[in-house]
Amino acid sequence: MARLLLIGAVAAVVFTVISIIDCAVQPATRHRGAPKAAWVVITCVPVIGGILWWIIGRSRGSAETFKVPDAPDDDPTFLREAAAKESDERIRQLEEELRQLDEEEDDEGEGDGEEDDSPKDRGDDPDESGDADSRGAGDGPNGRPDARG
Repeated sequence: MARLLLIGAVAAVVFTVISIIDCAVQPATRHRGAPKAAWVVITCVPVIGGILWWIIGRSRGSAETFKVPDAPDDDPTFLREAAAKESDERIRQLEEELRQLDEEEDDEGEGDGEEDDSPKDRGDDPDESGDADSRGAGDGPNGRPDARG
């Protein structure tokens, strides 16, 4: 009979300790009927305090409260955000490529005029230059024969 009482006492102490720990660890929002400190004191009453805690005081919590988070590839919100980031990054990259192509085209267009070695651009053609010495004696300002001479 002593062994049975000893086993019962150990079980009561273990149950009370587990109840106190569970009550103390739970967030204050999960305590029903009384504040958290009051429930900790109530659970210190051997056996009866633990039974009251498990039946009345402990909130079971809704499925939303303790919802297991989805993996990132299963979360539709995460997937939408990731797709938006990818598309924004791709658009930015394409705009940068277009900007570079436009700059290259502008550089090539300006370079054609500057790199052209025709006599007209260099001023080597005596008929096209504005020097009076290079014109003939009877030439007018347009390089045509002067009517006076």
